[in-house]
Amino acid sequence: MGLLKSFFSQCARPQGSLGRAMLCFMNYTHAPLTRWGLNLVDVQDGWTMLDIGCGGGFTIRRLLQRSKGAKVYGIDISEDSVAKAQKVNAAVLNQQAFICQGSAEQLPYDDDMFHLVTAVETVYFWPRLSHCLQEVHRVLKPGGKFAIMVEVVDSDSKWTNVVEGMTAYTPEDLKALLDNAGFIHTEIHRKRPTYATIIGVKA
Repeated sequence: MGLLKSFFSQCARPQGSLGRAMLCFMNYTHAPLTRWGLNLVDVQDGWTMLDIGCGGGFTIRRLLQRSKGAKVYGIDISEDSVAKAQKVNAAVLNQQAFICQGSAEQLPYDDDMFHLVTAVETVYFWPRLSHCLQEVHRVLKPGGKFAIMVEVVDSDSKWTNVVEGMTAYTPEDLKALLDNAGFIHTEIHRKRPTYATIIGVKA
């Protein structure tokens, strides 16, 4: 149990050899959720997009595959995550994929910059979540969408006892937070067993 807890506690900020193993694990285990969630967004060619908590970089790659001529930015608090994401997207790095280290609390991007922002299995770890959502709202273009994809959908989830620093939210909690941050037309989509995607639009 100790080793298992150590491994899953790498979810918040992967680092070192255990963290690099977690990044590989996340790239593959998050794939079904990510593919399903992105299918709910009508991604257009030429979009400028951002993946917050980009982890091992597979979501960046998927976004580029869905939008011809796109530019996709990625940001992660973990130095090892940034390195992995850059490696995964090396062929288009600094041409179509732009990846840096940083926090959702203070996004280093201009106002009204992105058509789409994604957050896959990461909002559990965002400090001052309400403030972070306002930051996302700021960097989205009017009419831009924010898609939150989560597998843990119970605020009393056992995962919060396994993963250090994790706060679980119900989809209804996240919808309320998005509404309070100024998003409109917020929708909750569900898929068994526990997948949820919550999508909000900037007015």
